[in-house]
This record gives sequence, C-alpha cells and structure tokens, in this order.
Amino acid sequence: MADNLQICAARIMNVMEQAGKRAVSEKALFGKVKGRKVTLAEFRKALGKLKSEGKIAEGEQGIILCSAHGLFTAAVSRINKTFGFVRREDGAEIFIPGKFLLGAMPGDTVICRLIPSRGDSPEGEVVCVAKEGFSEFTGTLIKEGGRFFVRPDTAARDNIEVSDPSDAREGDKVLAVITHRGERHAEHRCRVSAVFGSSERASSSAQAVLYMNSIETEFPAAVLDEARHIAHMKITDRDIFSRLDLRDEIIFTIDGADTKDIDDAVSLSKTENGYKLGVHIADVSHYVKQGSELDRDAFLRGTSVYYADKVIPMLPKELSNGICSLNPQEDRLAFSCLMELSPEGECVKYKFSKTVIRSRVKGVYSEVNEILEKKDRASDSLKEKYDGLFDTIFLMEELADILTARKLKRGAPQIETSECKLTVDENDICVNVSRRERGKAECIIEEFMLTANEAAARTARERQIPFVYRVHEDPSPEKIAELTEVTERLNIPHPEFTNVKPVHLAKILESARETELSPIINNMVLRSMAKAKYSDEPLGHFGLVLTDYAHFTSPIRRYPDLAIHRILTDLCYNKTPPAVLAKKYGKFAHEAALSSSECELAAMRAERECEDCYIAEYMSSHLGEEFDAMIVSVTDYGMYAELDNTVQGLIKTETLPDGVYEYDGHFSLTRDGKSIYSVGQRVRVKCVRTDISAGNVDFEISINF
Repeated sequence: MADNLQICAARIMNVMEQAGKRAVSEKALFGKVKGRKVTLAEFRKALGKLKSEGKIAEGEQGIILCSAHGLFTAAVSRINKTFGFVRREDGAEIFIPGKFLLGAMPGDTVICRLIPSRGDSPEGEVVCVAKEGFSEFTGTLIKEGGRFFVRPDTAARDNIEVSDPSDAREGDKVLAVITHRGERHAEHRCRVSAVFGSSERASSSAQAVLYMNSIETEFPAAVLDEARHIAHMKITDRDIFSRLDLRDEIIFTIDGADTKDIDDAVSLSKTENGYKLGVHIADVSHYVKQGSELDRDAFLRGTSVYYADKVIPMLPKELSNGICSLNPQEDRLAFSCLMELSPEGECVKYKFSKTVIRSRVKGVYSEVNEILEKKDRASDSLKEKYDGLFDTIFLMEELADILTARKLKRGAPQIETSECKLTVDENDICVNVSRRERGKAECIIEEFMLTANEAAARTARERQIPFVYRVHEDPSPEKIAELTEVTERLNIPHPEFTNVKPVHLAKILESARETELSPIINNMVLRSMAKAKYSDEPLGHFGLVLTDYAHFTSPIRRYPDLAIHRILTDLCYNKTPPAVLAKKYGKFAHEAALSSSECELAAMRAERECEDCYIAEYMSSHLGEEFDAMIVSVTDYGMYAELDNTVQGLIKTETLPDGVYEYDGHFSLTRDGKSIYSVGQRVRVKCVRTDISAGNVDFEISINF
C-alpha cells in the first residue's frame, strides 16, 4: 500500500511538473497516473498527501503546481483580530492581513503567496489551508439571540458560535476548540473545553494567557519527588571538602524586599592595586544534575515567569526558595567569580571557584538606597541590620560608578525604559499601578553581575569550549535607515556613519536627551535594535559593547545560567580538557541556546499580557476619571498615551475632536497638512473603556495642552 502511494505521488508530481503553470482537472490527472497498481482510493490519498505537504493546491481551474505559481508552504504561527503571521520553512515570518487568512488558525499548514507590502516587512495571503492543525483559543463566552458564542481574545475579529458550552456561564473566560471549519473565521464552530473563571477578573485572564503560551504552572510528580529529596539534604564536610571556604568573608545579598529565590551575593574590598570583587552565585548545578527529572523539566521551562505579585519558578520552591537560595546566616554552596579590578575598573585577573559562603544579611534595594542617600543619617533600624557593612556598601557605590563610567566610555547606548509595579490585594485584585523606581543599589548589582557575566563568556571563548552565550547582534541596515530618516526630519543631530556602532546611537540619544523629542528618539533607537538571544556562538553584545557576554548569575531562574555553570564546573573544578568538553557539551549547548531563546520569548509575552489584564482591572475602577498623559506612539488607527504611572491606553482616531486626521507614517496625526498630535506631546485624557479579558484600556482626549 505504501509503495503504491509513493508511486502514485511520484506520477502526480511528474504530470504537474510537465504541466508547469497550467491547471489540471482531478479527472484528467487521474487518467494520466492510473494503472494496474493505482486505484482511485490510492490516487485520492496520494493527492491529499501532496496537498498537505504544500506541493500542489486546488486552484479555480483545477490542480496547480505550487512552485510554478510562486506559492510556498508555511505554518500559521499566530493570529490577531485583524492580522496574522505565518512562518516559512526557512524560518522567515510573513505578515498576513486578516481578510487574506481564509479562516486559518495557529497550527495550520497553509499555502501562501507574497503580495505587495505596505511596509518594511513582507506580506502575503493564504491561498488555501493545506492541513488543519488542532486549533484552540481563549475568549469570553457571550450569548446573543439565544445562542452561545466565544468572543476570541486574539484568534479572530468575529465571534465563533459554540456547539457545546459545557458548564461555562455567560461572561466566563474559556478555552475553546474548533470543531468545524468554514472558509472564514466567522463560519467556524467550537466547543468549550475549559473554564478559567470570570472574564472580569485579571487572575482568570492571566491563567488563560499562561495556558496559551504553554507556561506550565504545576510540576510533574517525579520532579517534585526529586526536589523534596534534595530539600532535606544537609551540607556535609564532604560537600565542603576541596571548596574555597569564604564563610568568614563579608558577603551579603541585595534584592527586592519580596524576593525569595536569592541566587547572587557580593563581596568587595579595596587593595593597593584596585579592587577585589566577588560575585557568589548559588551552586544550583551541584543539586540539579544533567539528565535528572529536575534538569529535563527546567530545560523545557527555560526561565521563571514573573507577573503581578506571582512567580512561576523554573525550579520547585523547595530548591528555589530553599537549599539553593542564599538565605542569610545559613551555610550555602556557591560558584564564585573572584575578580581583581584596576582603579579604572578593568578586570585584570579572575577565576571561578567552588565555594561555601554565609551571607551576612538579606539586603533590600530600598534600604541600601536609603543608606547611600542618608549615610550617617540612616535610621537606627538600618544601622542595626547592616551593622559592619556600611563601609562595604559605600565602596560598592564607588566601584559601580567607575564601572558605569567605563561602560559609557565604550559608547553603550543609554536607553530609558519604564517598568510598572502592580499592587495586588488579598483578593487577587489589582489596586494600584506605579512606576518602578530604580536606585543606586540596583545599579550596583547590575554592574557587578555584568562584570562576572563578561568573565564567564571570556573564559569560554578563550578556551574554545561549548557554551551558551548571551548575544545581541548589530541592528539591521533597514532599521538604521529608518532611524536616520526620523532624526533628519526632526532636525536631531546625528553622526555620519557607514556601519553603525553603539556610540553612534548613544550620541543620537544624547542629542535629544533634554528635549521634548526625547521619547520619540528613545523609542526609535529601541526599535532599531535587534533582540538579544542565546547562542552557542560568541557573537558579542552590541548594546553593552562587549565582545564577551553570557548569563552566569541567575541559575535558579534561567536555564542558560545553569547550563554554563555545569560546563564551567567541568572546566575549572573538574579540570576536564576542552577537547572532552567539546564532545560532551557541543550538542547540548546548541540545543540549550535555541530552546532557552524560545522559552524567553514565550515568558516575556506571557508576562506582558498578564500584566496588561491586571492594569485594565485597576483602570476599571477609574472609568470616567481624567489624567495627565504623554503620547508615546502613533498609528494609522489612533495613538497610545501613557500616564505618569506607566499605564498606556489607546485613543482611537474616530474619537478625536474637530475633523478628519491623517497619519504621517512616523509619529504624528495631521489635519490639513499640519501636525496636531505627535509623540512626546502632553495631553489630558479620560479613561472611557476597559477590557480586562483582553488587557485593553481606551482613553479619549479631554484637553490638548
């Protein structure tokens, strides 16, 4: 049977290749390929197989050869209410306008053709769905005319009728599965397969977001069994034997007040030749062995996920908050990067050592910031808690300033980003949104971690061992051309260059720093940059202007850090030769880099979407209220304004007063050729609508300052 199908498929392709661009009817095609060994049933099965593989398609005049008509096979990667994306076999993503999706859903294999693009990215249209995938989506259950529908969150603009609502009630956030396909999304039918709770609660919507992003909230039983076993382990003399004992050193942690998974501690002293800096990281690889259930699960998760006041840890809390966490006044096994720095902040010598440490105190960013600001005027409670550590804290500030200046001297662009802090009450309802403040203590830890991360990557590159690097490639020429066009339109000075360097972007940012155009330029520079990712090749880091960079400092919450701990342990502690490491870790490093990059993107997307739901929940209690805001982006359908607390909302073009507006294609809405609304402009807005389920907030203009 299989041989007959292969014979039939080969004959079909031979006929179609001879036909070229001509369409062939199914009847004529069967007449040319049939024989004693090919039945009509086998012909139709072979025909279906070739269609699902995207080699042939059903045209208006009959069967056509896809390659002869410029058609290509792609997988639907994601869709929104008005557009979607398909991914070609070469990995390229193609934008598909909603009207050209033909009802395709994520997971489908489709036949597409390219169409004229309206922007910088390629656009296409779906010619036919070659193979239907298992299609599920989230949305809100609604009732219209006595019938139930699911209003999709993102999967389509149209409501999809429900054949079986199960136990769901009107207004519930649900998971739905497509049971019948039409030629448009509105013609699909679905059934409800799971209920998350009320769509008016951010917590319910967040659960749906996590599910659709494949974020597992529970650990398998085998993983929990391993974690519980490790949690009851004690640090023995055998564990400490041959480790460097640093328990008498002044070592402590600095983190957020609510942090429970503490994976980094620091130490610092001044020498005649500069500084001795120690970055001491929880020795997670000592407990999580390669190939264990814990390791396999951590590989699949890739990272911890943080949203609102919650965390979905990469490792079970028995490890992340317990034996692996560098809790104060407890002996802990660590992997330390011990560095000697010159007075100018250059790392002149370093080594990686397995250590045992004992953190003096659980430092808190806000408390250390108060100490640095008030010095001797700090509160008595802080003086008591940080007794004996004040001199070290001030020395840390001194070195961090040197390292920051060194980074600026390299030409690293200083892009400003705003992060929000959500306050959630005991009922899991968001009651406040505020701007997350970043103080000197945060900068200290960041600079020290960067220094250790650079040392780890440098070790790997110089020794030519398999590794997982954190890389940030050069911006694309197209993005830089767009940036320079904007700076010229706005009369922002920019350096002349052929090949862009980080310092060029730094100078552009500095030119606009104290002007009202700063938000525009900041966003444009950010958009021009490539996305950082993981790679097993040492490609360098454009944004930090570093040849060597990796993630070494957070093995509790990031798998790449755990992976390179394992490799560095074999190199520095077990003295394994690089040639042996290449054989042992070559494939592993490549797979870890690829998987971790994908997991990071999914986690970031889930975190952003979850927080949008909580922000919409908070703003739902402020409907009708007015706020001062700044326009942060403009599109052809409206503009987004940001409140001082970081909340963003959409101002739709049709709600604007005084006539018809046109989008200039960059950052302004114009009327009669004159710019009326532009990025960076201050406005007064009213909150007029929230959609907690979709995480959307709508504003309207009250006053144009």
